[in-house]
Amino acid sequence: MIQQSLMDLWQGFGVALTPHNLMWSFFGVLIGNLIGVLPGMGALSAISMLLPLTYTLHPVPAILMLAGIFYGSQYGGAIGAILLNLPCHPPHAVTCLDGYPLTQQGKGGTALGITMISSFFAASFGILVMIFASPLLVSIAFKFGPTELFSIMLLGLLAGGTMSRGSALKGVSMTCLGLLAGIVGTDVNSGTMRFTFGFMELSDSIQLVALALGLFGVADFLHNVNRMKVVGSGVKVRLRDMRPSKAELKQSFMPMLRGTLIGTVFGAMPGTGPTITTFLAYALEKKISKTPERFGHGALEGVASPEASSHSKTQVDFIPTMSLGIPGDAVMALILGALLIQGIQPGPQLITEHADLFWGLIASFWIGNVLLVVLNVPLIGIWVKLLQVPYRYLYPSALFFISVGVYSTNNSLFEVGEVLVFGIIGAVLIALEFSVAPILLGYVLGPLIEENFRRALLLSRGDLTVFVQRPISAVFIGMSALLIALQLFFWLRGRSHARAVILEAAQNKV
Repeated sequence: MIQQSLMDLWQGFGVALTPHNLMWSFFGVLIGNLIGVLPGMGALSAISMLLPLTYTLHPVPAILMLAGIFYGSQYGGAIGAILLNLPCHPPHAVTCLDGYPLTQQGKGGTALGITMISSFFAASFGILVMIFASPLLVSIAFKFGPTELFSIMLLGLLAGGTMSRGSALKGVSMTCLGLLAGIVGTDVNSGTMRFTFGFMELSDSIQLVALALGLFGVADFLHNVNRMKVVGSGVKVRLRDMRPSKAELKQSFMPMLRGTLIGTVFGAMPGTGPTITTFLAYALEKKISKTPERFGHGALEGVASPEASSHSKTQVDFIPTMSLGIPGDAVMALILGALLIQGIQPGPQLITEHADLFWGLIASFWIGNVLLVVLNVPLIGIWVKLLQVPYRYLYPSALFFISVGVYSTNNSLFEVGEVLVFGIIGAVLIALEFSVAPILLGYVLGPLIEENFRRALLLSRGDLTVFVQRPISAVFIGMSALLIALQLFFWLRGRSHARAVILEAAQNKV
């Protein structure tokens, strides 16, 4: 089995190294690296803006490009966090705690060098997990019918909603909003148009591109429209500054390994974003350290472990997305949507039915990570300069490209209007401190859950107990119930604690 995986991987390198595919992979990691540096322009915004481009591409280069943007942005985000104390994306907020103090001590180049080594090591480990986990997925593929697919997607939906940033109730409400957006259009079974409000343009459902660009592009721009301050920096990093010493490598190795394992474990869990893994990795290192007082003042372990956890999770995130059709986070939901647009159904059979895509993608991970290491060394100075671009130039340019990209998909001004509507809705939700990522998760998974639910009931002649009679399905239904119970427990405990605090304050006042 392992020998077969290695042979498939060799063929994957043949696919990934094809000049056409290599060009798109390089384009993806370059754009991802650039976007990762710019504040407010994360992987979600970049993939949303470039999603229309995939309509005209073959599935293999299209997915290679999107994947390159995803993990390329992880590299870029660390640069602003370490050199400028600017967490361009939430997962890198924890990197600022020790990364920027290292820069103030004149060790910014060392922190970046450790980050690159940690990232490449963690990504390589995540790729190996994908390689050797794939034969197991193929062997159990026949056990996943509509009942099991519904149950595991339900778990992913609940996990994505309850584990998002902020209140679990807000996360679930946003997931439900995404489910409502997903059922707009023509019902596959009956042919009836649902929730189109008389607009024939909605008969083919709300467009994924319009939804994503509105919620993660326009909404973010509207939310940040008054932030006109230019980020200045006199930081200069030389190539020799990025070479850590043997002592620094030794100091960072075990934290790097622990962070990689944390990211790998959480990568297989749907709904757990990279922010959770980075903070958990940092907390673990501080807990087990003999000198925890160093953390927050320039500890290399505080940079190596979170960055390793973020990159290993980024790679392992592709396992549930590609093999089970369950996106681990909003970015994976977009990539899942891109696969569906290309007519490819993610699931256990994808590995055998689209072997060129799956193994070419895995091979491109290694190629892309090597490209990122090579690119980051000479271009860090340029990336820092880009952080000085004023928002008043950056955002109008991005809005222009968003409008052109959406219009070019179907030559429809109606879809440009959709982007504007979702942008305004997204900006309002962000202002009210709602996380908009679960909307995308609900939109992508909703139709798939409905399809498998109805198919399972059709095969069981309407017997709902079929979901607990089949062992695999029963396990995931049980996990979903446990997740709901835990959220209710934490909510009730929080209310009890708040009530006790109020009573104590009242007594003290008396």
